[in-house]
Amino acid sequence: MMKSVLPTFDQLMNPLLEALRLLGGSGSIEEIYAKTVEVAGLPEDVLSQLHDADKGSQTEVGYRLAWARTYLKKSDFLENSSRGVWSLTEKAKNTGIIDSNEIVRFVRSLDKPEKPEFPKKRLLHETPRELPEDEQWREKLSMTLMQKLDPAAFERLTQRILRESGFVHVEVTGRTGDGGIDGKGIARINGFMSFHVLFQCKRYKGSVSSSEIRDFRGAMVGRADKGLFITTGSFTPAAVKEATRDGAPPIDLVDGEELADKLKELGLGVKTILVEQVSIDEGWFETV
Repeated sequence: MMKSVLPTFDQLMNPLLEALRLLGGSGSIEEIYAKTVEVAGLPEDVLSQLHDADKGSQTEVGYRLAWARTYLKKSDFLENSSRGVWSLTEKAKNTGIIDSNEIVRFVRSLDKPEKPEFPKKRLLHETPRELPEDEQWREKLSMTLMQKLDPAAFERLTQRILRESGFVHVEVTGRTGDGGIDGKGIARINGFMSFHVLFQCKRYKGSVSSSEIRDFRGAMVGRADKGLFITTGSFTPAAVKEATRDGAPPIDLVDGEELADKLKELGLGVKTILVEQVSIDEGWFETV
């Protein structure tokens, strides 16, 4: 069987822009990933490839999409908010198909030193080896979750996240032979409505498959209103479809990207350091 070809990061730029157009002009990293995969028609064997199995659980496609977003941002086609939402700029809205080769040349010209002592030849389509600076903390967090936490500790971390997010009566069960159910809790909405939730939390390198979602659903049928599956990895497109299948109990999915964002938002093991910027108010001195 012939192996599918993994697209280069610049080959993902136009599908990424088209995905954002289909999403209404903006989207979270998770939404952009899912829609870009759909637009590009990437098969499962491509989506399951890890960028670096020794360092974390990010897929190679996710890694290359991160660089595609960065290059498009530096070329004024994308912008992002502090809450991790990416959107098309006016320039992007007024542009059709872009020349990705030209984008790569432009961005790399910005990064060139004025007088390089030993210039190195670099292939146009070569993906940078290090993640963009605004993405590196995610990779480090993924490595920490995989290397520093055992399964029981990850279950306790999930319990803390749910409590901080407004869940009550959160219990970690972790019983073997229970279909992968690791715990339960009650999600309260505005103090009036509540949903009984069963959750599974999985430290995982790679993508969770649809069969694992089906197994989890089979274990939760008749025992809760909703299911919640949290992983340090990602979910295959088939798993996402299975989680929202019509006529079946719904299962909410939280992948490694969303988990990182939630830990950052809650300040659990992730600190945001603000850099002081000093400006001079010249007008004030004129009033002295």
